[in-house]
Amino acid sequence: MPDVAGKRILVTQAEDFMGPAICRFLAARGADVVADARVLRAPEAARATVEAAGAIDALVINLALPAPPTTLVDVDEVEWREAFEVMVDPLPRLLRAAIPGMKQRGGGRIVVMGSASALRGMKRASTYSAARGAQLAFVQAAGVELAPDNIQINAIAQNFVDNLTYFPPEVQANPRFQERLQREVPLGRLVSAQEDASLVAYLCSEAARCFVGQVFPLSGGWAVR
Repeated sequence: MPDVAGKRILVTQAEDFMGPAICRFLAARGADVVADARVLRAPEAARATVEAAGAIDALVINLALPAPPTTLVDVDEVEWREAFEVMVDPLPRLLRAAIPGMKQRGGGRIVVMGSASALRGMKRASTYSAARGAQLAFVQAAGVELAPDNIQINAIAQNFVDNLTYFPPEVQANPRFQERLQREVPLGRLVSAQEDASLVAYLCSEAARCFVGQVFPLSGGWAVR
């Protein structure tokens, strides 16, 4: 199992998306978890979150909002701007706040919880996919810039992972959704939250020092078909 014992790890938007599962998993393995529940829409929120956490060894950037199922021609300015305000704009703000301290301490780990919707086209998901795609492009660029300072930033591009934000119980219980799982996901089931959190823990650990700006698909095979 990945060793994160004693590491101080900040998890953003910790009550949404993968936040609860990640916090539980990391804490169970001895990490000192700082769970910040704020949605980081306001420009000053990211810096306040990092400063409140104090010295951290790793940062898990967990950003999410319910995916709007809008057709392309019906996407308005409000929907488009909200997706980027919640899921993209906080990225450089969080890094600007966290990187100086990581450099002083000799390095760190950053994991961005992204989406495989940026890797494979989906109908009625143009806004969401665009924002998630921007996250992955940012991670790839930031990765090569931060590597010389022993700061590794990587992303998990997930879909069909068990979480309440996108797959609440009423969705999972729907026979049509179960049929979709069998039809579209080679694994034939949702990836468990624990499986996802285990990958997060690994990327926060010393064992993941060799990964630079990597995007790891985690979707039960959906993203690689």
